Amino acid sequence: MEKLIDHFNLRKALLNFLQEDVGTGDITSENLENSDKSVTAKIIFKSNFIGIVCGIEEVELLFDICNCDTTLHKLDGMKISPKTNIMEIYGTAKDVLKAERIALNLLMRMSGIATSTRKFVNIVNQVDPSIAIASTRKTAPGLRLFDKKAVMIGGGISHRIRLDDMVMIKDNHIAVGISIGKIIQSIRKKIGSSIKIECEVRNEHETMDAIESGADIIMLDNFSIPAAKQTMLKIIDKGLRDLVKVEISGGINLENVLDYAKLKPDIISIGYLTHSAPSLDFSLKILNG
Repeated sequence: MEKLIDHFNLRKALLNFLQEDVGTGDITSENLENSDKSVTAKIIFKSNFIGIVCGIEEVELLFDICNCDTTLHKLDGMKISPKTNIMEIYGTAKDVLKAERIALNLLMRMSGIATSTRKFVNIVNQVDPSIAIASTRKTAPGLRLFDKKAVMIGGGISHRIRLDDMVMIKDNHIAVGISIGKIIQSIRKKIGSSIKIECEVRNEHETMDAIESGADIIMLDNFSIPAAKQTMLKIIDKGLRDLVKVEISGGINLENVLDYAKLKPDIISIGYLTHSAPSLDFSLKILNG
């Protein structure tokens, strides 16, 4: 799996998270009697269903930054059941408690995204394992690389991470330009052939215009299932299917993703994965004090 963030930048991000949470110091823990006493703690999965754990690497490094040692019982991508012991932590009480909230927040969010992604992947795999489930840029500022990693751990792909990854022509670009065809042709002349161009389309006419103008990927945006089916058939009938990748996006959920997958697109992108996936529930308990 592609590594989205290197060790140095991950450590830097975690230090920033700690600074945001701790401020000038943990007033409660630092003034607690025996706060320097060595303790053992464990992180337990509390949700009442099977989940996919994600964030282990980040949490292990976070506790290391806070001078704690860890023993891992699960790795990123593994299934976890209720009451699973995820890891044990060893350090002073104040150091364990300093990292507690950030550690749990990351595990909760990343595991929730990974678990939701896996559900979509499992459904789509019933039709065709080659159809990719993709995230979008609808991520929390500062958490994009964590969110994208969680999607990949769940079996999806990250799609664009930043605006400079590829050209993505959306409705507001089209509103500023003259036509889809002229926008694609103009941009292609400026960037050359090495950078992919994707174009969001809203109807069958725009779809044909985008493909015939040289788009590498077209996104059928907010198409109903009948409209998407009709457009896919038109692409095939015109002999254009092998010239372009087709992405479907907008309003896709666990109830309808199978029907969209049956249309055999190359990619199904789902903003829900990173902006609305429910977090999993974890808790940290000190075993001795």
